[in-house]
Amino acid sequence: MSISIANANDIPALVALMDSAYRGEGSKQGWTSEADLFIGNKRTDEETLKKLMYKPGSVFLKYVNDDGVIEGCVFLHKKEKRLYLGMFSVSPFIQGKGIGKKLLAAADDHAKKQECTSIYMTVITVREELIAWYEKNGYQKTNKVLPFPVDERYGIPKQPLEMAVLEKDLRWK
Repeated sequence: MSISIANANDIPALVALMDSAYRGEGSKQGWTSEADLFIGNKRTDEETLKKLMYKPGSVFLKYVNDDGVIEGCVFLHKKEKRLYLGMFSVSPFIQGKGIGKKLLAAADDHAKKQECTSIYMTVITVREELIAWYEKNGYQKTNKVLPFPVDERYGIPKQPLEMAVLEKDLRWK
């Protein structure tokens, strides 16, 4: 099992992982599912991931099991002295086995190598259990709330949604 930087050949597997972790009936096997919040089974697509992968200052980290299967991933994008963390996904069939914590630690390491002072993310505000998990892992609510970016290609929200901004300060770590 290892964590490394994903490349363009990994994009189909990353899309499948993200869709399985967050949307559709299969996602309900894990605790990160958003299936009850959206109509539709897509969370992203290959075109979007390709654009993000080649964006300057961006990287996807992948967690690969001993059989070469991608079981987790995270998107990181450096913006000035801060690192944005998004598209954090772990297969719903193996959640709760520490893969998420390993990916967060790898994100911390990446941020420090990039001389970032903090890592920030957005989380749907009604995902209280997910926000609590991030708080246990060093992130704090910033009291900043953003509108949810609706894109019908990736599902239609069943209710009005907002995004909470969470941040982890790395200057004292």
